[in-house]
Amino acid sequence: MTTQNPGDAQGAPAGGAAGSGSSPRLVVVGENVMDLLPTSHGADVLKAAPGGGPANTAVAAARLGTPTRLLARIGADGFGELIRERLLGEGLDPAGLLPAQEPTALALATLGQDGSARYDFRMDDAADWRWRAGELPEELEPGVRALHAASIALFREPGASLIEAMLRREHGRGRVTLTLDPNIRHDVIGDPVTARALALRHAAQAHLVKASDEDLAFLYPDLSPARAAHAVAALGPALVVVTMGADGALAVSRGEEVAVAAPRAEVADTVGAGDSFMGALLNWLDRHDRLGEDPRARLTGLDKADLEDLLGFAVSVAAVTVTREGANPPTMAEVAGGDGRPEELAQR
Repeated sequence: MTTQNPGDAQGAPAGGAAGSGSSPRLVVVGENVMDLLPTSHGADVLKAAPGGGPANTAVAAARLGTPTRLLARIGADGFGELIRERLLGEGLDPAGLLPAQEPTALALATLGQDGSARYDFRMDDAADWRWRAGELPEELEPGVRALHAASIALFREPGASLIEAMLRREHGRGRVTLTLDPNIRHDVIGDPVTARALALRHAAQAHLVKASDEDLAFLYPDLSPARAAHAVAALGPALVVVTMGADGALAVSRGEEVAVAAPRAEVADTVGAGDSFMGALLNWLDRHDRLGEDPRARLTGLDKADLEDLLGFAVSVAAVTVTREGANPPTMAEVAGGDGRPEELAQR
């Protein structure tokens, strides 16, 4: 079995990404994973593509123009070197990339006929969740407006406890918007009862929660996505957004629901679609001054038209992503028109 260089897997240029010289307005904490994807050459050839939900979200936000820092431990192997090169090439702030002694986590992906991805993770003792005391910042810089946490790093010790402490501290300070994407991977999060309790605890501290319908089915198996979103909102978040694949997305805020349909798209695969959606949410909120000090008021001030525009932009960005192989989100130039939504994708 052979692998191809990740440079071959990421086709979109980094043009449009915020330069690494800009002070970050968004900080993302979480993992990098090297995705091993099937190719047209068959099962004997795999394509190595840098991934991991938080890293994908950071890249998506940066490509859309939000100065972004990823807090991540970079594996001490060839895959780690390639991941670091990719992140720096995307214009991410290098200050958050910590060289580690452990290896890079791997994810062997299989694609269904509809392009949906399933993963078999190889992550024992991987760098991404081996955070040590003193490695995460004690305080975010004054210009940071949002802290986003996501995915496997929220659940895997010893790093998970340190990330939770960081989120709790920033929640108490009330200076930045805390956003969460649980991105629950059932096979790697440990005991499901413990994982569910942890995910709900994180949700209660967040100002914005983005979850897939699959995430909500894990958290609230007896509820529809909409009712589950209201249940999450009752924990404390000002805004809950649910992605539902081809069925679009919905938002719950102040007890009200807003839904948008998904644009039609020819799906290559769904790798990174939800992460691109999250990056688009953060970029839209950043551009519209809805992140930062007094975070609840900024988000609850969004009216129905705002929420429709927010969701419409995010589903449009995700729709571009699924037309490409791997986690390869668009730049703003590639979704140009109106408020960043291409006219052909805005038609539902």
